[in-house]
Formats: sequence, C-alpha cells, structure tokens
Amino acid sequence: MGNRVRIDIRDVTRIAVFAAIIAVLGLPGAIPVFGAVPITAQTLGVMLAGAVLGSWRGAAAVAVFEVLVLLGLPLLSGGYGGVGVFVGPSAGYLIGWIFGAFVIGAIVRADRQNPTWWRTALGCLAGGIGVVYAFGIPVQAFVTQIPLGPTALSSVVFLPGDALKVVVATLVTMALWRAYPQGFRRGATPAAPVVAVPAVETESPRAAVSRPE
Repeated sequence: MGNRVRIDIRDVTRIAVFAAIIAVLGLPGAIPVFGAVPITAQTLGVMLAGAVLGSWRGAAAVAVFEVLVLLGLPLLSGGYGGVGVFVGPSAGYLIGWIFGAFVIGAIVRADRQNPTWWRTALGCLAGGIGVVYAFGIPVQAFVTQIPLGPTALSSVVFLPGDALKVVVATLVTMALWRAYPQGFRRGATPAAPVVAVPAVETESPRAAVSRPE
C-alpha cells in the first residue's frame, strides 16, 4: 500500500510539461545517419523526464507524448506521427523510451533520495542508453530483417550523441534541483543545513541538595 502512486493536479501539469518538452526537442528535426533510425534530440527529453519526475511520472510523460504520436500528431523528429511509426524500424526505441524513463527515475530517486550528479548520470546511462538500446536494436533487426549483430554494430553511431545527452541531462537536472526543487516529484526536499546547538550544562537537583555550604 505504501508504494501506491498518487497523482494530483500538479503531477498532471508536470507530466504535460515534459511531454511538451519531448515534442519541442523534435522541432530541430532528425539527423539521418547510416541505418534506418535517425539521430534525434528527443532522447534528452526522455532522460530529463525520468530524472526530474521520477519513475512512474517520467514514464507517464513519455507515454502521453507517444499516445499523441499514435493519434497522428507529427511530433517525432522530422514531423512523423501515426500508427506507422510504431511498426517501423524505430518502434523498439519508442517502446524503450517509456521503460528507459522509468529506470532513470528509479535510479536517480532511489529510496526517495534527492538527486545527485552521479546517480543522475548513472540513471541516464542505464535507462537512456542501455534500456532504450535493449528494446530498439532487436526490434530494428526484426523489422529490417538484418541480423542482430550488424544492427547492433550500426547503432554504435548513436553512442557519442547519446553520451553527450547524458552529460547535458545531468547538468540540467542538477541545475533545476538547486534552483527549483519544488519542480521535482513529491517527496523531493532540498538538503537542510545542519545547525549545531551547544550543549548546556545543568546541575542535577540531587547535586544541588547534597552540596555542602
């Protein structure tokens, strides 16, 4: 019962904002590379959604974005949308975005702790790259009918850009945390300063009675 996720109007607003951020990051368009899947900046939005909103809310933001894409809105980089993108070579990566955002949030906010730079970087690496590739590469190989090995090898071209996104996501997340911790999901509280209180020595009543005059 203690792990039940409760979403209020503020959470709905944050989810909508990050779904919009992912969409806006698609405006520059996709960068075509060797292979069937282009490079986009939208993975950065996925990383930020998981790091800032946490696991369930981050995954929900990505899911909302993808539902809009499924309904036909051309929100993916390059102006793509509709059912077709979910049966094409990029389908696995789109599915991986949802699970990747969840893993990022779970690592960054492990045990409801405040975000740190190393957990944020680790979460973005594991979820934003590891999980997304784990879904994306096999599906791409299946759709394109190219063996898994060559497909995985062709995906190496994404690594430098994705590594840069990890760095940017970590810097932005920590800057947001320091500037506006209230923007993070419920339970996020800035570290409170420790105030040392000097001990006051008091004389026990018994000692006061027994002391000779």
